[in-house]
Amino acid sequence: GRIIPRVQAFVDLHAGQHVRYVGEPIWASRSRAELREATRHEALVNLAFAGADAEILCPYDTTRLGQAVIAEAMQTHPLLLSGGGARTSAEYAGPFGLPSSCGAPLSARPDTAMIHTYRSDLSQVRALVLKSAREAGLPDERAGDLVLAVSEVAANTLRHTPSAGTLAIWHDPHEIVCEIRDDGVITDPLAGRRRPAPNALGGHGLWLVHQVCDLVELRSDNTGTTVRMHMAIRSPRPLS
Repeated sequence: GRIIPRVQAFVDLHAGQHVRYVGEPIWASRSRAELREATRHEALVNLAFAGADAEILCPYDTTRLGQAVIAEAMQTHPLLLSGGGARTSAEYAGPFGLPSSCGAPLSARPDTAMIHTYRSDLSQVRALVLKSAREAGLPDERAGDLVLAVSEVAANTLRHTPSAGTLAIWHDPHEIVCEIRDDGVITDPLAGRRRPAPNALGGHGLWLVHQVCDLVELRSDNTGTTVRMHMAIRSPRPLS
């Protein structure tokens, strides 16, 4: 969720010039959830930069990635380069198209998840997230970031829906996950992936969530919205 606004800032900085960008968000060791969201990102790049004077190249390791991943890449890219040649992708779904996997329901939350319903007061939401984050072993600074992210999403429930929201929290040795569900509907596919103007009245919450979380999964339709926020318990080791 951080990539499109970074590239947009570069495009804006070089207004009037043709820019080139190489981005590889998809690789073999990604988790299933990461691959699904990275595929969503690849599709949204077409929408975000439809009018920009930009040339975007996305490498795919065809020797290690599964056939389903490569098939989805053909749906999210209008032009394919392979073996030194270029061809138009007949499978390209257009700037508003998303591969079917991107709309698939999120995996079921575990039976051990802690569930809390909120209607007005968010103090208990913040307290539960902080307590769970500390119990999972999340460092204090990261725990604070997660509390802030969940609080922003839960606040949207109070601002934009007349009904209650549901918080679910669970963790394993690798990550802690917080999920908010409510009856609201988000219609902008780029919500949270465009940096809001400083004087904008809204849009800062989802933007912040993408800035502090390691993975964000968002699903919204006429039945409501689910935002699932992932935070790694231990940061990846720096490259040596």
